[in-house]
Amino acid sequence: FMVGGHMCCGVLGERLMLRLGDAGAARALEEPHTAPMDFTGRVMRSMAFVEPEGWREPGGLAAWVDRALAFVGTLPPK
Repeated sequence: FMVGGHMCCGVLGERLMLRLGDAGAARALEEPHTAPMDFTGRVMRSMAFVEPEGWREPGGLAAWVDRALAFVGTLPPK
């Protein structure tokens, strides 16, 4: 999904894909059920995948999407 012309989040298979910025993605990767976003064959440092086990709990999806929205909200609109 796009916000202000920027990629914010999406779903690839069952994994949630989030744009969190370099620092936010690094913090996310310290949490369980996360993985580097390497969809293109190389790691995109500003993005992370979250496996279903990491977002299926009540409130889990909203919490992750809120983190992506918070980061994308810091970017100037395109």
